[in-house]
Amino acid sequence: MNLAEIPLFSMLRGRLGYLSERQKVIAQNVANADTARYTPEDLKPFSFDAKVQMARAGQTAGGVAPMAATQAGHLAPKSQPRGLGSQWKTTKTPDSETTLNGNSVVLEEEMIKMSDARLHYDAAISFYQKSLNMLRLAAKPPGRA
Repeated sequence: MNLAEIPLFSMLRGRLGYLSERQKVIAQNVANADTARYTPEDLKPFSFDAKVQMARAGQTAGGVAPMAATQAGHLAPKSQPRGLGSQWKTTKTPDSETTLNGNSVVLEEEMIKMSDARLHYDAAISFYQKSLNMLRLAAKPPGRA
């Protein structure tokens, strides 16, 4: 049996992908902390309902398959997911302050977001590992420790 077929592992994999993508978005915000008129982005919170709706929709827009890079040399369109977690869209989220050059990145707030994402990522990894260990234990023949 493939682990992707087990709903628990599928959800954990989706959660890990979301958190990985969120860390990338936050890192991009920090990298652009000095860029004029830059508005920080963030991902919408991960939810089970959104995951179910995306699975039902088959990730196609209006029944038309999205553009895809079919060869390694092709540039991926902006609408195409870049990785496992990039099925979530970023939203502009201006922070609490805006500097004179129009930049609204607040490093303290971004670091809080990063530590929150890291905490959730570590918890999801731990849960994934513990679930995997339970499956290994269940798969062992009786009488073996």
